[in-house]
Amino acid sequence: MSIPKDPFILLSYINTQLRDSYSNLDDLCINLQIEKNWLENTLNQIDYYYQEENNQFI
Repeated sequence: MSIPKDPFILLSYINTQLRDSYSNLDDLCINLQIEKNWLENTLNQIDYYYQEENNQFI
């Protein structure tokens, strides 16, 4: 599957993956072959930031 480019769809996709399949952001990025900096920067642009304690972008 291709990673969504729209930031809001990406947010939903990533949070679902984190909730259902990954215990942390690093594992998700490695497994899905996503650059962590790109992901964080993309979601930071819409004011969502990764919260490690919740394992999701809030």
